[in-house]
Amino acid sequence: MTVRDEWAVPCRDLAGRKRRLTVFAGEEHVVVVAPPGEAAVLSPLDVGRLRAALRDAVVHLARPRDADEVG
Repeated sequence: MTVRDEWAVPCRDLAGRKRRLTVFAGEEHVVVVAPPGEAAVLSPLDVGRLRAALRDAVVHLARPRDADEVG
């Protein structure tokens, strides 16, 4: 089973172009990457997706790591 550690959340920039926020689960932190140099405009549905991605990333961090993953 593959463990997911990256989530994409659709959004738009201030000009209305499609962009995405990316949520990563690192070793000890959750990282949110916004469109470079731009603001992310989220619809209510996209806010829900961001919330779910953040929740999933935190759950991923809390999972015990296998000896093979620790390296």
